[in-house]
Amino acid sequence: MDPVQAAELTLQASPEQSKAIEEWTRTLAVQAATYAAPLVAMYNLRDTVAVGAKPKALPGKLWRLEDIATPKLAAESGYVSPNVDVVYGFGFVDLGQEPTILTAPDSEGRYYMIEIVDMYTNAFAYPAGGASGYKGGKFALVGPGWKGELPAGVTRIDAPTRWIELQPRVNVKGEADLPAARKVLAAITLQSLSEYKGGAAPAQPAYHYESPKMTPGVATSHMQFDDPLQFWSLFSAALNENPPPASEIATVLPSFKYLGIELGKQWKPENVPPAILAQMKVAAASIGDLALGTMPLAGTLKNGWVIPPYNTGDAGTDYLSRLDVAVFGLTANAANQAIYYSGVLDGNNQPMTGAKRYTMTLKPPMDYAKPVAPGFWSVTMYDRVTSYTAPNPINRYHLSDYDNLTKNADGSITIYMQATSPGADKESNWLPTPNGPFYLIFRNYAPSPENTAALKDRATFQGPPGVFPVDGE
Repeated sequence: MDPVQAAELTLQASPEQSKAIEEWTRTLAVQAATYAAPLVAMYNLRDTVAVGAKPKALPGKLWRLEDIATPKLAAESGYVSPNVDVVYGFGFVDLGQEPTILTAPDSEGRYYMIEIVDMYTNAFAYPAGGASGYKGGKFALVGPGWKGELPAGVTRIDAPTRWIELQPRVNVKGEADLPAARKVLAAITLQSLSEYKGGAAPAQPAYHYESPKMTPGVATSHMQFDDPLQFWSLFSAALNENPPPASEIATVLPSFKYLGIELGKQWKPENVPPAILAQMKVAAASIGDLALGTMPLAGTLKNGWVIPPYNTGDAGTDYLSRLDVAVFGLTANAANQAIYYSGVLDGNNQPMTGAKRYTMTLKPPMDYAKPVAPGFWSVTMYDRVTSYTAPNPINRYHLSDYDNLTKNADGSITIYMQATSPGADKESNWLPTPNGPFYLIFRNYAPSPENTAALKDRATFQGPPGVFPVDGE
């Protein structure tokens, strides 16, 4: 049914039929937005990093953050819930013309990883980190449909989509450790296949992408567009450039035609009946909040922490899980590389705010966080309004197992979370909060295989202990 026919049908429908059409398209729009949002989030991130008005690194290059993700750097990158145990790299690569060669260094035992995600946020390859080790190598990133020969000594990695994003993370243990971490990050390089073989790089395509217009100061993965209908325009453009797997083209996309979305055609609002367009606008405007609200459904809420779904970073056709991760922690790693516990509530299942003081006590053996060396665990503080790290008087955004934390007599560790100092004797364990609402992420990088496998049992798996307000607050 084309848009003209749909409009005529809507006009001819009885009041009862019109109500039914409106109700059905409302639910369809929510499901379509659930499917679309991760792709739109990646489109937005690509605009920030590589192809927008002020790119950080052109396609095929890496933007290397020279410091941990301070509030300023987090806002510049537009990257939601950044890790501050590492220095980051971000790089979008267009594989439409030819493969790109990735060189990864030997880090000499320093923890680092190179995550590679497709435009649907699937972490489909890890050339370095975890089970891949830390010795590095040379890898050819190959786009869909490319035919040709690769040089000897290069490991082939086939990408599911034309555009991909590389996200190196290199562990850094404080300011004094930055030069050594930067050295590893600098040794992670990208070259076109032609350059690698000694020739000239192919001419950079002229990209004419629609620029997202969004609420400033808020992570772009939250989808707060000035005009919510732009969400659908960007989805259509990204979908046509990066088609999903054939199975999803056959089973998922056909129902989207009722919203005017078809593979191979650019979606335009003027081609959609007003009643249906109204439902699409509502769905797009609310999809960010819907994702945050459904996190306990995709994962499991225990002691105020959302235990992540086992398929984090590799959700397959579990579109709710993929949506929630994309909005709350865009490009989160697969669970065999890192486990993220999202502290969205306190231990009483109440929202957390800097107007109160809190403590969290970590008691051995901490079965929920057993990293394999050189992996580590950490807990990081975020401003709930921006989803970035929060400014504070001591410029401390996280605490980790390699920090000089004071232990209690029984070997446990109490972390103090409040806006002001808990006192000189407790400052080593102080994690400053913003004045307003906040949330936490507890990370376990390079988790043991047993740790990862245990996530499958949602009923029995226990995450971090609850964060509780100080008595009387």
